[in-house]
Amino acid sequence: MCCPCLSEVKRQFQLPGLILEGVVMERAAVSIALLGVLLAVVTTLPNKDDWDIYSFHINSTVSSRYATTVITSRVANRMDESKEIEFHVRIPKNAFISKFRMFMDGEVYDGVVKAKEQAQQQYTEAVSRGQSAGIVSSVGRTLEEFKTSVNVAAHKKVTFELTYEELLKRKLGKYELQIHARPMQPVKDFKVDVYIHEEAGINFLEVKGGLSTKALGNAITKTLADKQAWVYFYPTEDQQKTCDSCGEQGMNGDLVIVYDVNRDTTLGDITASAGYFVHHFAPSSLTRIPKNVVFVIDQSGSMSGRKIHQTRIALIHILNDLAEEDFFGLITFDGNIFHWKRELVQANQQNVGSAKEFARNIRDRGSTDINRAVLEGARMLNAHPREGSASILILLTDGDPTSGETNLERIQSNVKKAIASKFPLYCLGFGFDVNFEFLESMSLQNDGVARRIYEDSDADLQLKGFYEEVATPLLTDVTMIYIGGTNLTQTNFSQYYNGSEIVVAGQITDNNIETFTPQVLAISRNTRMTFTNTDVTVELTGTISDNRIQRVWAYLTVKQLLEKELQLSGPEKETVKKEAMELSLKYSFVTPLTSMVVTKPPGERTDVLHKPKEGERLDHHSQGPAISPVHRFLTKAEHLSLPLCFDVSNTRLKLLHHPNWQLSVNGELDSAPNGGFQRIVIHFQTNLTIEVDTSGFTVREGQISTRYTGQDNIAAGRATVIKRDKETDITVGETRLVILLHETAGKQFLWPVLRQVPSDNNTEGILVLKPEAREEVQQSVTKVKINDQEINVTRSHAADYSVASPPSLNCWLTSAESVLQRPLDHFTVTAL
Repeated sequence: MCCPCLSEVKRQFQLPGLILEGVVMERAAVSIALLGVLLAVVTTLPNKDDWDIYSFHINSTVSSRYATTVITSRVANRMDESKEIEFHVRIPKNAFISKFRMFMDGEVYDGVVKAKEQAQQQYTEAVSRGQSAGIVSSVGRTLEEFKTSVNVAAHKKVTFELTYEELLKRKLGKYELQIHARPMQPVKDFKVDVYIHEEAGINFLEVKGGLSTKALGNAITKTLADKQAWVYFYPTEDQQKTCDSCGEQGMNGDLVIVYDVNRDTTLGDITASAGYFVHHFAPSSLTRIPKNVVFVIDQSGSMSGRKIHQTRIALIHILNDLAEEDFFGLITFDGNIFHWKRELVQANQQNVGSAKEFARNIRDRGSTDINRAVLEGARMLNAHPREGSASILILLTDGDPTSGETNLERIQSNVKKAIASKFPLYCLGFGFDVNFEFLESMSLQNDGVARRIYEDSDADLQLKGFYEEVATPLLTDVTMIYIGGTNLTQTNFSQYYNGSEIVVAGQITDNNIETFTPQVLAISRNTRMTFTNTDVTVELTGTISDNRIQRVWAYLTVKQLLEKELQLSGPEKETVKKEAMELSLKYSFVTPLTSMVVTKPPGERTDVLHKPKEGERLDHHSQGPAISPVHRFLTKAEHLSLPLCFDVSNTRLKLLHHPNWQLSVNGELDSAPNGGFQRIVIHFQTNLTIEVDTSGFTVREGQISTRYTGQDNIAAGRATVIKRDKETDITVGETRLVILLHETAGKQFLWPVLRQVPSDNNTEGILVLKPEAREEVQQSVTKVKINDQEINVTRSHAADYSVASPPSLNCWLTSAESVLQRPLDHFTVTAL
């Protein structure tokens, strides 16, 4: 009997319920990926004889700073059998997908945007019927990732077409449209077309990035003509091999289009179409306002190592940039508050020098009392009112509150009361251990924004870059007024900074432009200013599609409603959420409240595209009952380009054991494939046991057992337990363990993260795994060296459940024994 062909084997063993969340089960799939703010990536190296990307186009149209991008990829299956081709797209975090189509065998398959609950129900029903199904979602540093796939018959073709929309943000005096191209093969028909139309007139146009250098620079054509600009990038197949990071696999780099517009009137420029308007307000030539700024810096134990070092470097640079007319304060905190000075002082040379010395000596230690630290920063600003100045409070932290007030809602309430709308609070969350949603909500409640600082070699540059955006206030208490306007987006702004821009959109009452009068009120130093111009012309444009300005209004409205929803609770929150969802559905935006169901030929897997929260990144998660439970672990290795990952199916594991402290931590894995732990038990000395499950925790001291299911903060001997909504924070002696609560496809599970270990290093267990020195074998990327022994590895993916919103990481997959350097039985226990 003949063996079935690969495609038949694949169909027989297709994994039902493929969902992006944890382990990616390896498949014989052709992968096409689009990576970038406008960007294309192929995720597996293609065999040119099997298939071919014969056309790859990126078309972006920008008008009134609103970019609509269409990515079209045409692929031919060259094989004599059907092939699954994967479409893999990364788009800017600020963008909304608005259309996805597939063209195949003369049919057009359009994606349909639905309420997220409806899309999830459709996915669940598909799984329950035994059909293969998938949910697609992820977030990277600046990008979000969406995937889908389709089976293409032998010698047939498929066309993928994705559309997404984004309002470009002005930062430091310019707009940037970034294109990153990495198709993993030279493409015969590769084109990038960018068209920019701005009624205000285009002030300058530049093209930067790695794809604009060397021979590739000759493939770029740019034209600037008053209100319009064109950029064409048409590299030949040979040229696609010649950039710094290019080769036989084609291009791998960035193309960045940078521009700004003319600013002839202080009122800014207003464009109207079909009864809607958008107003861009960014006056120049204003006198900077002296600022009062307090830096509140987390120095708790979790900031140890590179994070505290990079914070010191960034802080010293920022202090150097203070103007002498500025006043500033600097405090650090762990469980206590440490002042450089108890009051604000002038940023003269002597004070700045003293503060820099204080910054150089910041040391990590202790717990995290965010409430007390932020309240102290607010007190310092409130105690130093200075007419004609602008005040700013900046918090940098890498974790959740672990001492003092730990209830997040009470902290937010305390901070809002202390600030009382007098100045903005900017929260910088360092890394992924921080509860970013908490910081974002607290910032928005106080007229600020939150920004994640990624743990990378450029973290100090990220910190300095954020400060530069708010370093030069030009106006305070900005109020945008539109007589004859209705359904307006946000019209009140606490501060306007040099190089930024205020954008307001709305409808023109009865579409009557004659009665439409814009005006801006603001304060500059001690002067109340009115920006108005009786001769201002509202541009009525017919050169752009009639609904583009309306879509700018819808985009801004949805964005601001989502921010508002973060700040509210109860019925008000639900009302705002409903309004945002209805607008998202009306304009076919894939937002955190909606999802796109990908329409495919009959019998294909049901895929759902949805927009995740900041920091969340999921990967394929198998739902099939035929698969034995497999849980994937990650371990970082300093000398490898990727972390190592390994699979474990044993149900009870030794997570940590410290004999000197008589401390042991064991965990029981759940029965779901690619899930996590259902129970984690901590034993300390002879009379204390803490057992954590998905619904709460139990503390047993001797014969007394107490169950806790709410958000509690309890002490038991030398142990403390802080229970929050999505985590349990346990400190026992010198050891601190945070147990995160995750949820996947409606099922909850635990994941332990070791935040602090005893200093004597006498510990063992999976959580304290210390990888031996490893290096990749240079001749092949499919092997690594572990203790001078070459080990076979496979490039794969795993969700990093050690953070609250798990990112999906590329990793080298190998056996558990190879990574652990001993039999897995050494890390198992017979009882918890």
